[in-house]
Amino acid sequence: MTRVLVTGGSGRLGRATLEILKKEGYETRATSRSARASEEGGVRWFGADLTTGRGLKEAVEGADVVVHLASAPYRGRYTRRVELDGTGALLAAARAAGVRHLVYLSIVGADRVPWGYFRVKVQAERLVRDGGVPWTVLRATQFHEFVEQALRGMARLGALVADPGIPAQPVDVRDVARRLTDVIEAGPRRGIEEFGGPEVLTMAEAAESWLRARGVRRPVLRMRVPGALGRGFRAGHLVTDARPTGELTWERYLRGE
Repeated sequence: MTRVLVTGGSGRLGRATLEILKKEGYETRATSRSARASEEGGVRWFGADLTTGRGLKEAVEGADVVVHLASAPYRGRYTRRVELDGTGALLAAARAAGVRHLVYLSIVGADRVPWGYFRVKVQAERLVRDGGVPWTVLRATQFHEFVEQALRGMARLGALVADPGIPAQPVDVRDVARRLTDVIEAGPRRGIEEFGGPEVLTMAEAAESWLRARGVRRPVLRMRVPGALGRGFRAGHLVTDARPTGELTWERYLRGE
């Protein structure tokens, strides 16, 4: 039986991935910074801290595959510690343990959009590429939850700002979890794959759908995002034509399916 360790197992994507892996017959392990039962729901849990390396050796020992989902976006220096120092420490532990495949989750457009967090993800991708462990990088488009979080934050300010020239391709974490399982089955590619949602919307369309579904009354201000960031977004760098795609649309997510 293939033994798979999932970092960031307590996050939404981590939980979805663990559920699918269990159904597919994998022996599942997961890491979490917080203390929890060592066995829970058929998953063997390890307390591990990527920023210090604590617990990584024990978590990785005996694993055949590591799926690296742990992240800490937009948290300043701590983000770099998790994404770079943590990924480096995880790779060292995986290399010493003879892990056969490390899968790293990144973001579609990370190498083309001039955004600080995206740059950090690209640096982490390079660590994975050069880390001495057979690898695959899966770049996903923006999660449904992230898009909704951004819209909810703007709604609190009284209006939704949407550049109608920016295409978006939101993807459901359950679809990403299934794709991660496919990547494990295929074995290390030593390359980068992309995965997106089933449809491309404009940000304005996504905002209007969200307002209707959530019963929120706010104006949608159609404004261009300025500078290089806006140009990168409008160039379509947040979307992909890679196949296969996810199945759950933005509308289905909003309906709670």
